[in-house]
Amino acid sequence: MTGAASRGLNAPCLIEECTNLIIRLPNSMEKQKVSWSGMDYPSRGLGARRIALIVVLLILAAGLGAGASYFVVGGSTATAATSTTTTTSTSTTTVGGGSPSVGGQAAVPIDAVQIYRDESQSVVTVDGYISATVNSFFGPITQTGEVLGSGFVMNYKNANYVVTNFHVVNGAKNMTVIFWDGNAYPASVVGTDSYSDLAIVKVPTAPTSEFHPLNISSSSSVQVGDPVAAIGNPFGLSGSLTVGVVSQLGRTITEATAGNYSIADVLQFSAPINPGNSGGPLFNSNGQVIGVTTATVNGSQGVGFAIPSDAVLRERSSMIANGTFSMHPYLGIGTADLFYWLAQANGNNATYGVLIENVVAGGPAAKAGIQAGTKQMSVQGSTYLLGGDVIVSMNGTRIVNHDALASYLEEHAVPGHVLNVGIMRGTTLKTIPLTVGARPPSGNGA
Repeated sequence: MTGAASRGLNAPCLIEECTNLIIRLPNSMEKQKVSWSGMDYPSRGLGARRIALIVVLLILAAGLGAGASYFVVGGSTATAATSTTTTTSTSTTTVGGGSPSVGGQAAVPIDAVQIYRDESQSVVTVDGYISATVNSFFGPITQTGEVLGSGFVMNYKNANYVVTNFHVVNGAKNMTVIFWDGNAYPASVVGTDSYSDLAIVKVPTAPTSEFHPLNISSSSSVQVGDPVAAIGNPFGLSGSLTVGVVSQLGRTITEATAGNYSIADVLQFSAPINPGNSGGPLFNSNGQVIGVTTATVNGSQGVGFAIPSDAVLRERSSMIANGTFSMHPYLGIGTADLFYWLAQANGNNATYGVLIENVVAGGPAAKAGIQAGTKQMSVQGSTYLLGGDVIVSMNGTRIVNHDALASYLEEHAVPGHVLNVGIMRGTTLKTIPLTVGARPPSGNGA
């Protein structure tokens, strides 16, 4: 392992000298604009050629001291208390009348007023406390901070649960769930998956009347341009609504809690979200959940990300029954997105695909005979390992970049399946059968 992989990404980076921030993304993630394979460890040297989704803001409010909510940031020591003016809107307007056309059909307008009336009582606040040891002038001291996130009610096999993000509950003690009417009850974690940033929580002492389960729809039918609404608790401002559209599909993001692996097949949307929105629902125009809001790019406006609802539907049975989900696909590779000058340097006559820079010894890709790079070279100011294969297709589906590869695997591959991997070795196209492995267990309790 090299780079970020060697710097302890499984643990949150704690700020020293008693600042107001208690959790932030590791410094190694701020400085390395790399592509994560979604399967293994980071590739090298992508520089500015792709959006640095590594620098994400986990939209979880956390703070030290009573009543304080602070940004959980990557690479910043700036704080924003609850009194800070935010861009979060609590209005209930109807949007989408002039929505862009997708596939020749205009997107259906969203009645945000009706969605809020019908669904807001299903959104909860997830509250807990985390402890951290920090260095001070007098030596190490332990501080306790409050963690605040969002969640929503789900019914599964006639039992009520709360869905939220893994990074909301990770390490949290004395958890409570606060319902729309202000009533709070002790809560405990049933299951987690750090690789999808999902968690399921139970609230056993809450009466049935508190639970208003949401309808979780498949995210497979979501299109770019579809209007969406997000409800959550930014900065502790419970029940806040924002609206926007789906900006793109199949994104990958990297969070510290996911270790060295990217979270694949993520929805990008334009509705403003802020710290405290983590774990809240993202609705379609029918008031159905299509995603779980999780992160935004640090310093951006209207660039939010949500874990797709298909991940919830796929994983909830295992998380409830086994406490985790262990069926994420694994290839054992480190990658870089191919582009024109990199293809020229690597001797390829295609300008799309995923360059294999590293192969894990004994992993699925190594067993299949996929070759890694061997020669280090600088291309357009970034350093790469050249000479490796380039993945250009999976079972006949064109793979144009890392996002496409990670999303395809998450949607279509499970451990034990055999994939026909199309590769370009120099200028020669080959098809190699590869048996998908299972991703190694997370070091974050998932």
